[in-house]
Order: sequence, then structure tokens, then C-alpha cells
Amino acid sequence: MKLSIRKLVTASVIGALYAALTLVNPLAYGPIQFRFSEVLCILPFFFPASAFGLTVGCVVANLIGPYGALDIVFGSLATLLAGTCTAAIGSSARKNGNIGWGTCIAACLMPVLFNAPIVGAVIAYASTEFAFWKGFVLYGAQVGLGEAAVMLILGLPAMRYILKSPALSALMCRTEQGR
Repeated sequence: MKLSIRKLVTASVIGALYAALTLVNPLAYGPIQFRFSEVLCILPFFFPASAFGLTVGCVVANLIGPYGALDIVFGSLATLLAGTCTAAIGSSARKNGNIGWGTCIAACLMPVLFNAPIVGAVIAYASTEFAFWKGFVLYGAQVGLGEAAVMLILGLPAMRYILKSPALSALMCRTEQGR
């Protein structure tokens, strides 16, 4: 992927927005979390470079989180993995001309797929409340449910709206092509 100034600036703005939305959200941290900023995780579907902006935004947001270096590294890694998979789904869908509901749902589930086990493991490791494996299952389920709620209730309708809006779709295409 060729990184133009426009792509770099757009990814940076997305990362800053992710960090800001996370930092002002009292439900963004803890075993039960609803990071409303995660709705931005649909953007790599349209603009693959945003995966890197989201990752940097996650690093910044996790700097003040309660789980320290583990969450900074592994929580951000989960965001990067989810973003790159979402970008791959979007790229494949555009090549095949197949952007239906199933494709959108698959893209929205990527953050759930990565955050539930990875962030669940971080919280279980940092917690003294339960043995690791019991905490891993519990916290992974809680993180996964919160993530699924945000992505399917907010992210999926936002994704479908972008796809149906000629102006937003054109904006995404221009940004992705670096124009």
C-alpha cells in the first residue's frame, strides 16, 4: 500500500478521533466495556490505511487504561489485527463487487473476534479476582459482548449508510486513491 500525505493525514485524524472518543467515555475500560470509539473500526473496510491510525489511537487511549503495558501492546495489537482483516474483507468485496449484508457483518465481527480473546486474556492476567482461565473465559465473553453490541448496533448501520450514500462512498474512494 502506497502511503500518500492524504492517507497519512486521514489515518492520523481517525486515530486522534478514536483516542479522544475513548478517553471521554467512562465505559471504555474494565471487564465490561463499551468503547463507542470502536464504531470507527468499520473504516478500514473503506480506507485500509485507517487500520494504522486506529492502532495508534488505541495505543494513546490505553496509555491511561488500568491494565498498563500489556493492554498498550496487546490491546493495540488486537485493533491492528482486526483492522487489517476488515481491510482485507473490504478489498475483496470491492474486487468481487459483492458488498451485501453478510460481508458487512463479517467486517463488523473482526474487532469482536480479536478483542474478545486478546483483551480478555489481558484483563484475566491483570486481575486477581479469578484464576487465569476462569477470568479469561468470563472477561473474554464480557469484552466480546460489549464489542459485538457496539459493532452490530452502531457499526453495521453506519457501514450500510456509507455504502448507500453516493457522497460518502465517493469520498472514501477519493481518500483511498490518495486524491
